[in-house]
Amino acid sequence: MVLESKSPEDTFQIGMRLGQLAKAGEVYTLTGDLGVGKTVFTQGFAKGLGIDEPVNSPTFTILQIYEGGRLPLYHFDVYRIGSVEEMDETGFEEYMTGEGVSLIEWADLIREILPGERTRIRIEKDLEKGFDYRRITVEAAEECLD
Repeated sequence: MVLESKSPEDTFQIGMRLGQLAKAGEVYTLTGDLGVGKTVFTQGFAKGLGIDEPVNSPTFTILQIYEGGRLPLYHFDVYRIGSVEEMDETGFEEYMTGEGVSLIEWADLIREILPGERTRIRIEKDLEKGFDYRRITVEAAEECLD
C-alpha cells in the first residue's frame, strides 16, 4: 500500500492510524533517508497506541520504551549500531516477542536478525511533488518473508 503525505501533519496522522491498528507482538521496520520524517511518523504511531509522553529518536540509546498506552512501544533506532551483535545487549529478541509493539528505525542495517513476519514502512521524498511531500510505502507482514 502506498500512502501520500503532503505535510508533517499528514505523516503524523498516517503513523497514528497504523498505531491504532497495531497489535501486541508486531514488528514494524521504518526506513528512509535522514530528514524524511521517521521521527514524526513514530510520534504519530505512539499517539495511535495511546502514548501521550514526548517521543524522540533514541539515536544515542538504541532503545526507548514507552509504556503509557494500550500497548508498550519498543522504539529502536539502530542508525549508530556498530554490529548486529550489539543488538543482543539490548535484549532485542525478547522485545520482538514481547507484549508490546516494536518499531525499528534504520532497520535495513540489521536486516539479518529481523523476524520474517514484520511490516515494512519506507518513507521517501519526491521533490518534484513538493518539499514536504512524502511517499509512505507499507508492506504487510506476509509480504516481507525473505
